[in-house]
Amino acid sequence: MRFTTLGTSGTVVSTLCLGTMTFGAEADERESGAVLEAYVAAGGNFIDTADVYSKGDSELIIGRWLATHPTEARQLVIATKGRFPMGDGPNDLGLSRRHLRSALDASLGRLGVDHIDLYQMHAWDAVTPIEETLRFLDDAVTAGKISYYGFSNYLGWQVTKAALTARANGWTAPVTLQPQYNLLVRDIEHEVVPACLDAGLGLLPWSPLAGGWLTGKYQRDQRPRGESRLGDDPERGMEAWGPRNAQERTWEVVDAVGEVAAELGASSAQVALAWVAAQPAVSSVILGARTVDQLTDNLGAADVTLPPEALARLDEVSAPRLPDYPYGAAGVQQRHRAIPGQS
Repeated sequence: MRFTTLGTSGTVVSTLCLGTMTFGAEADERESGAVLEAYVAAGGNFIDTADVYSKGDSELIIGRWLATHPTEARQLVIATKGRFPMGDGPNDLGLSRRHLRSALDASLGRLGVDHIDLYQMHAWDAVTPIEETLRFLDDAVTAGKISYYGFSNYLGWQVTKAALTARANGWTAPVTLQPQYNLLVRDIEHEVVPACLDAGLGLLPWSPLAGGWLTGKYQRDQRPRGESRLGDDPERGMEAWGPRNAQERTWEVVDAVGEVAAELGASSAQVALAWVAAQPAVSSVILGARTVDQLTDNLGAADVTLPPEALARLDEVSAPRLPDYPYGAAGVQQRHRAIPGQS
């Protein structure tokens, strides 16, 4: 296992984080416990969950595991999130001080801990003033309920606004952003990644395998089977099976990942994960595993270093298709200037 710091903080985390969205839903408590034990045994120390995962069951499962593994628990960095509905009331969601106070206390109770290492805002809230959210988070740090905070699914301008508002008021600064990022979904490179680099936020990419597309399990001429996520639900999200999403570019990326994997003696999943881990600003890549076997293969990505030619090949085949303006060549030309004598 490799390690790095959590954004610009001093806390050290493994570069592969265990995501637990499947706990309590696709993985029962016994299988979830086995996944946790396998992850910790491999040297991982960073676990990510959220209050809405399985309507709180994910946090409960993790909390019970932590209680029965006190030695391992002391070494783990725990991250969770709040923002989405956990009840039917008008204040049972959002990033208001009122909702976050109850959401944070509820997460602490389900996890059975007195503080959370990283508390993340699961999405932007257009109703709540950013100052209200950030002041609550600063107070939570001061109270010792959280060590750090971060965001998830924010746009570039939202990251910048939050970071500058915290700085201007002398409040604790954010340290991370959790976005969707993989070889098939690279649109955050337009503005989100530059915003995070500018603000000093570390990226915690979710869905690094694009819902299974980058594992090599799907073939052009074979419809997904029932035991896979797409087989269970072929219309699932951005990974929907059909001409709208499974276009030629997708298969070109999948083929390139498979070819690089064959050359390196690795699995397609390991190559895809290694590519994400090698991108600028990435602190840790979130692995979602339903079984120990899936986790074991994914953890092998820690031992995969992509040579420059492989990185370049994957970058090229998966490059986002940009409009000429403002993100394409014309826009880039307008945003840069040359200094005489410098290349």
